[in-house]
Amino acid sequence: MPETIAQMEPTQTSKTASFFASLLFVFARRFIAGQTLYEAITVLRRLKSRGFLTTIDHLGENVTNEEEAVRAADEYIEIVRALKKNHLDVNISVKLTQIGLDISTALCSRNLKRIAEAAKEAGGFIRVDIEGSKYTSKTFDVVKEIKAMGLPVGAAVQTMLRRTPSDVVALLEGGTTMRLCKGAYKEPIDIAFAKKEEVDRQYVALMKRLLTSGLYHAIATHDEKIIAETKSFAKERGIKRDQFEFQMLFGIRPSLQERMIANGWRLRVYVPFGKAWLPYVIRRLREKKENFWFVMKNLFRK
Repeated sequence: MPETIAQMEPTQTSKTASFFASLLFVFARRFIAGQTLYEAITVLRRLKSRGFLTTIDHLGENVTNEEEAVRAADEYIEIVRALKKNHLDVNISVKLTQIGLDISTALCSRNLKRIAEAAKEAGGFIRVDIEGSKYTSKTFDVVKEIKAMGLPVGAAVQTMLRRTPSDVVALLEGGTTMRLCKGAYKEPIDIAFAKKEEVDRQYVALMKRLLTSGLYHAIATHDEKIIAETKSFAKERGIKRDQFEFQMLFGIRPSLQERMIANGWRLRVYVPFGKAWLPYVIRRLREKKENFWFVMKNLFRK
């Protein structure tokens, strides 16, 4: 009878785990720039040469150790300086649970302030990623606090959440720019829309609200129907192409991304990298099964 993993010797178990991790990395490699900053910078240079804007995400989240949270902030400051040195977009995306939000809001705020100060000095910008709904209020509180200091930070909002229209109004009142996305987390139906048509309807309504706000926002979607509606609305309202941007994930619909650049639209690619890619990929596929099919569908799509 074949051995189960539990019956294998420790070395066999380790080798098996390593094999599966390597196999998954082959799968994930299309959507991740690599495990090191050097690899990420190589990808960013290539994207810049082809006309893309970029934002970089150092993978990691849900840190529960203060020393690790401080170290994550230090690493982001190093990334800011490396981007500046290499004449790349000094634009980074940060998850607040990576820099201490699970430990304390005060620690998280201190760390984000340090990163944002480094970004300001380098002429850059920090986009605070949105995470699960239990972090939404705390995330916006931290963003508003750092924004009020005159530092270059913006927020991301999820149109799947029922509360998002009121969040958008509050963020606009504070002059905060936003990345509008559909949302990737599995949420209870009482706080989030479950049907795609409901999420899409709210997305389009909020897209129109953002584009007419007078601030520079990011429309983050791979949905060609919504992209077309955004283009049409911008044309109808006389909103110039340099007054907003589209955003897409690295490795998803690359030929669509190329077409948008060729047609003169501003497009920023979200580029993740880091050694924490394995738990990141597993978590994302497990959080919402639709993500798995989305990735599978786009793995071989041009």
